[in-house]
Amino acid sequence: MAKSQVTFNKIEKEKKRLKKREEKQKKKEARKAEAKESGKGIQFAYVDYNGNLTDTPPDPTMKVKVDAESIELGIPKKEDREDDFDPIRKGKVSFFDSSKGFGFIFDSDSQEKYFVHVSGLIDEIQENDKVSFELEKGQKGMNAVRVKKV
Repeated sequence: MAKSQVTFNKIEKEKKRLKKREEKQKKKEARKAEAKESGKGIQFAYVDYNGNLTDTPPDPTMKVKVDAESIELGIPKKEDREDDFDPIRKGKVSFFDSSKGFGFIFDSDSQEKYFVHVSGLIDEIQENDKVSFELEKGQKGMNAVRVKKV
């Protein structure tokens, strides 16, 4: 005769599974009974005008009306921010190598150095010359273009 396929281990696992299911059903019924007898229903948490959680509703007289049009989303565009911006700047040539065709200009207003290439020159320049220039965005930052001696 063939041996039964149901082993002792399988029987024990099945008993544990049924016991767990029974306990779960009992807990569910206990929660339902507790909810019926308490009669409170769902509790709420409110947020007061300071942003703190409370169990009492906020006072409607403390409510502040905010105009939706006054809220600015994002940052203003560059053109909007710099209305009084003068495109022509003044500075001094701190370094220029005429054989390689590039150099740097030290801006007298913002105290920053800007790269200048020989293609952006109007007049020939040398080190320590006072110049006027405009800025243009390049690959690695702002470049001085339309550079003239002053």
